[in-house]
Amino acid sequence: MGGLPYALARQGFEVDVLAGHMFVFINRRQTQMKVLYFDRSGWCLWCKRLESGKFSRKGVQGGSGEIDCTALKLMLEGIEVRRRHKRYQHPARR
Repeated sequence: MGGLPYALARQGFEVDVLAGHMFVFINRRQTQMKVLYFDRSGWCLWCKRLESGKFSRKGVQGGSGEIDCTALKLMLEGIEVRRRHKRYQHPARR
């Protein structure tokens, strides 16, 4: 199970896997996440499994794409950034 994310990162992406990129894998049920990256001493694999709820993939088209560190942190914390309403709404004129 530990070798599968490494093989996917090595063969599935067109980036240098040793350059410090973080690769995030979420299972189909969206209840488990693995983060794989290479630091100076070797490969690191972090796993997080949710007891309830699901990880949100909003903002990532087609199941794969790039996100920044802030979006990853928010995803790990379970915070969904949505803008439903404007912060300020001008009162209607009569």
